Amino acid sequence: MIRSILLSTVALSCFLSARPQSGPIIVSSREVIAEMQPTMYGIFFEDINFAADGGLYAELVKNRSFEFTLPMMGWSQPNSNTHSLNENSGMATAMRSGKEHHAHYCRVEVKNDSGYSLINEGFRGMGVKAGEAYNLSFMAAPEGEGIREIRFELIGKDDKVLAGATVAVGGGDWAKYKATLVPERSEAKARLKITFKGQGIVNMDMISLFPQNTWKNRPNGLRNDLVTLLDEMAPGFLRFPGGCIVEGRTLDRRYQWKKTIGPLEDRDVLINRWNTEFDHRPAPDYYQSFGLGFFEYFQLAEDLGAEPLPILSCGMACQFNTGELVPMDELDPYIQDALDLIEFANGPVDSPWGKIRKDMGHPKTFDMKYIGIGNEQWGPEYIARYNVFEKAIKAKYPDMIIVSGSGPFAEGEHFEYGMRELRKLNAGIIDEHYYKSPQWFRENADRYDHYDPEGPKVFAGEYAAQSVAIASPENRNNWECALSEAAFITGLERNAAVVHLTSYAPLMAHTEGWQWTPDLIWFDNLRSYGTPNYYVQKLFATNKGTHVVPALRAGKALTGQDDLYATASLDRSTNEIIVKIVNTSAAVKAQEVVFEGVSRLQSRATITVLQNDDLKAENALDRATNISPEDKEIRTHKNTVKLSLLPYSVNVVRVKRS
Repeated sequence: MIRSILLSTVALSCFLSARPQSGPIIVSSREVIAEMQPTMYGIFFEDINFAADGGLYAELVKNRSFEFTLPMMGWSQPNSNTHSLNENSGMATAMRSGKEHHAHYCRVEVKNDSGYSLINEGFRGMGVKAGEAYNLSFMAAPEGEGIREIRFELIGKDDKVLAGATVAVGGGDWAKYKATLVPERSEAKARLKITFKGQGIVNMDMISLFPQNTWKNRPNGLRNDLVTLLDEMAPGFLRFPGGCIVEGRTLDRRYQWKKTIGPLEDRDVLINRWNTEFDHRPAPDYYQSFGLGFFEYFQLAEDLGAEPLPILSCGMACQFNTGELVPMDELDPYIQDALDLIEFANGPVDSPWGKIRKDMGHPKTFDMKYIGIGNEQWGPEYIARYNVFEKAIKAKYPDMIIVSGSGPFAEGEHFEYGMRELRKLNAGIIDEHYYKSPQWFRENADRYDHYDPEGPKVFAGEYAAQSVAIASPENRNNWECALSEAAFITGLERNAAVVHLTSYAPLMAHTEGWQWTPDLIWFDNLRSYGTPNYYVQKLFATNKGTHVVPALRAGKALTGQDDLYATASLDRSTNEIIVKIVNTSAAVKAQEVVFEGVSRLQSRATITVLQNDDLKAENALDRATNISPEDKEIRTHKNTVKLSLLPYSVNVVRVKRS
């Protein structure tokens, strides 16, 4: 409250002293430019920066099923000589099961009662909270009667026990066992210690530890604080699962959605394509368990009230890696994957794939309307493959909206070729990506002013201002980047007749596991925060309105004149007019806004301000709201509002028509 009063006082004094700009902004509330699509602002999720395993997917045990390339990665045996059972108390060895899925398990042989243990390190440790319950589960098959009990303990970085439970095991067949651990203190770097009582052999698999406090309290669910941050963005769509992981470095390592559904123990583990992509951030322990698979993505979209937008391989591996191609006459299985996915999402429960959805606990359809073919492919090979996909999908599902791609760049030969050819094919929506400097974003706020509103619609599917350079590990989520993105977004919104979907990328990053910067949301094992870029996205998404209307000064849209950028919309559900103005200058700007077509406004209105005087300022785990929105009340006069726009600020004004 004190901060809001101070903000109001400063704003008033600034308005009195600021030099008025060249004329008012005229908002014509009766002249609708375009309908604002419900999908205008959404979320792009890719498993990069440990965003899934070790992040959104709340599993705490790394390599729970011993399926990494090195099957014992993530596991240590501190009191064992792993080369000779004769020299110590026991040894754990990965064994092949002969099964098609989850082909390994762990064989533990305990030689004596000296306390042989296995320890799992988690994902840069395990984040556990005091007093909260954690569900432990595992599969075990003892050989003989030698081992009858197994002790599980959460231990801190000081090796002190935080929580423990002893589980009795018996019989020779595989069985699932469960227990609950409740830590007595919070710890960001906990580990799971397993100690065996007795002597003999026990086989183990699928050793898992989950917080009970997941999103919607689902077992094997998602991390609550991270989904809450997503939910507060009010996303109109969820694009998944990427990103370049859709393509894979090779086709064998592409993302195959059918391998990510069904029982967890039947989902194949895959090395993540980002594990050693960047020399500056190698992560050889980065794998995908697919506990967060396509069913969970659809469920998350439903929870968020967002349209699901899956992206599938078009038969081209990442062109920045191998560029491996499926021959055109061998493309049918890839096309069938797309058709089967639509049936999985939308088919009746008596259809083959609809039945699988029902058996997973969701008989109701997911009502999928969009599907993307390819991620960042370019050139004639992509156009040829997209054309075949488009014909096959439309033949069976004529109402499905298909998203194509213009490649990884916002201009140049590949972009121009792709756009030209996709227009010839009457593509419905074209995905454009741009990772550029803050200056580029400010200078290109009018990018879509020049697009044909009758042509293909645009999906601004991946964008983020780069403070240093694309893919630089030194990029920062600073205020200049966020402010510049806000300036650019005014142009996206003003051109809602062309732009139907937008999303920042990448979405998430673990503070100790990242490969790429900048990112919208950062987290460690216990905490998370939204960057200034996050608050820009949230501010626009929660104030988008329903219809775009003109916001002109001297008859022109504000696209950087006097360092100001503006857009306006109606919200017919609340009878409000919403004006967004971005001030990218270091000076206070006195600006009058006149609402034409309105005889009188209600006397009180609100303004939300996102501002910082330091362009290098950032948020952090211990300063999560250093840059965050502040609301205050302002007065109107008849059909006019007088504003004092603080330096380096994003301003959202909501006025209600009388």
